[in-house]
Amino acid sequence: MAKRKKQKIKVGELTMPSLTITQRKRIQTIFVYLFLIVSSTATVLPLLWMISTSLKSGSVIFQIPPQWFPDSLHWENYQRAITDIPFFLYLKNTVIITFFRMIAEVFVSALVAYGFARFDFPGKNIWFMILLSTIMLPGEITMIPVFIMFSKLGWINTFKPLIVPAFFGGQAVFVFLLRQFFLTIPRELEEAALMDGASRWQIFYKIFLPLSKPALVTIALFSFQGSWNDLLGPLMYLNDSNKFTLQLGLAMFNGMTKVEWGPLMAASLLVLLPTLVLFFSLQKYFVEGISITGIKG
Repeated sequence: MAKRKKQKIKVGELTMPSLTITQRKRIQTIFVYLFLIVSSTATVLPLLWMISTSLKSGSVIFQIPPQWFPDSLHWENYQRAITDIPFFLYLKNTVIITFFRMIAEVFVSALVAYGFARFDFPGKNIWFMILLSTIMLPGEITMIPVFIMFSKLGWINTFKPLIVPAFFGGQAVFVFLLRQFFLTIPRELEEAALMDGASRWQIFYKIFLPLSKPALVTIALFSFQGSWNDLLGPLMYLNDSNKFTLQLGLAMFNGMTKVEWGPLMAASLLVLLPTLVLFFSLQKYFVEGISITGIKG
């Protein structure tokens, strides 16, 4: 009998069957969805707890273990949220400030961004870098000088300090985002309009603004959120309670001797609701604006 040759098998040669490209993509997709589900749950959990707390009585809120679904729903917390403070008066004040500030920041930022994107003037890049450098300047540095300036102008206890600055330059980050978007618009459209006799102003509001709808909606959402949730500005400049905003109204709940957490969570949810509705209704434009503004530098 012939001697059987012993076959040496190396450990490195014992490999598992390789996965196909389809299987790898499927595994990657599963991990991505698991990560998104966990992240979304962690993000939505505080909102769900706020909703649950707004429908509880005071004795159930701090119960251990926590009770997510109360036995009885206390809808009177929402009634107290709009009666313990003049909710609708504060809502009107907040809407006035937010509306004018948002319109000013969107329009002025678009106008400044159009100048940086399409006009050539000496030191354009230097001025643009100086504008962007203001993003790194903390607001605490300018807080006291600006307050003194508005005090000398007699604007304290008025809406002017909260609205008028938006008409003078907008925000640097808004100018940057819109400039990036304007750079993606072909120059051929602008040249064709100039040949047809259009002015620079007509090109701006008839061509650039309509084509920049996603970016403008993105800027408007950021501006709305910043103005709607602003607490420090109204706290500094408004003294009359009849001119308070919703954020100051929520702070009044915390300033009470005994904090009523049920009505406070109900009021917080009512204040948060417009932001959620606006974001989800304009989510398509928001995502499109964010994805496009970084294409061209």
